[in-house]
Amino acid sequence: MKKLLKRLVLVVAAVVLLAVLAGAFFVLTFEPAQRPAATVSIEATPQRLARGRYLATTALGCISCHSQRDWSRYGGPVSGPPGSGGDCFTEEHGYGGTVCPANITPDEETGIGTWSDGEILRAFREGVDRYGKGLVPACPYEDFRNLSDDDADSVVVYLRTLEPVSNRVPAAHFGFPTSFFLKLSPRPLEGPVAEPDRNDSVAYGKYLATVAHCRFCHTQVDERYQPLPGMRLAGGLELRGPFGTVLSTNLTPHATGIGGWSKENFLGIFHAFADEIPPSEPGKNTPMHWPDLARMTDADLGAIYDYLRTVPAVENAVASRRPIAAEAAP
Repeated sequence: MKKLLKRLVLVVAAVVLLAVLAGAFFVLTFEPAQRPAATVSIEATPQRLARGRYLATTALGCISCHSQRDWSRYGGPVSGPPGSGGDCFTEEHGYGGTVCPANITPDEETGIGTWSDGEILRAFREGVDRYGKGLVPACPYEDFRNLSDDDADSVVVYLRTLEPVSNRVPAAHFGFPTSFFLKLSPRPLEGPVAEPDRNDSVAYGKYLATVAHCRFCHTQVDERYQPLPGMRLAGGLELRGPFGTVLSTNLTPHATGIGGWSKENFLGIFHAFADEIPPSEPGKNTPMHWPDLARMTDADLGAIYDYLRTVPAVENAVASRRPIAAEAAP
């Protein structure tokens, strides 16, 4: 009987060991959902270059994220070579690891100079790099997948014109199980993405607010980084980084949000940073790239305002940290 029990224990131990090894093998070899990068060669027209520059340097935040920023001034204006790599976010900032925005200049050794147009598109719209590895969703590809095909092409055309900068950025590093769960975020596009109707102010505003990833910062999340039900765009998310710690603003049309703001108030907040960027105390800044967003057209900012007036109003009072120069709204 003792021999039988001993054999049974050995068999169970072997099965458990095999299961553990199989699980470890699965976790280590699992790759995110993906499709081959499109074989495309985007025509670099003046119109695409202008549109790509406008989007990447304002609403999309590509340049502000992927560049060093001057955190001694409010909104952290770009201070380093554009697109050469941004400030790192670490466990100290509440991340489960370390992620540093990549060098997206056309440098062939440390940037994206050898990437094809299709590989660049797949990276920022579907979350997979040229090697098939998943990207950290700190790059909001879940929002960028909503970019129209022509707008996405325009961004690629613009990135090709950046001055190549040799700057090798450290690869993102996350421990288990975060490293595994991050592989579940990327997913391929299911088909073409049409150009939005710019004559429909609310629809176009929704498009801009989506690709500008407003919900990314202005929606509270749970411990698994999933949006809290009923809190979309209601603010209150704690954001930590080189800028310090700040709570995002309530953007819904409730009295505790922007319910009392006129369109002129809304535009005035952005206009306040168009000519002069006020200083900021250390640790009391904001990731909101005001100096870039101030260069958006009134038509685009107005469309975002029109859309925000249509979202469900949510009561959630959040303390503001705008400098006096930006106090253009109630």
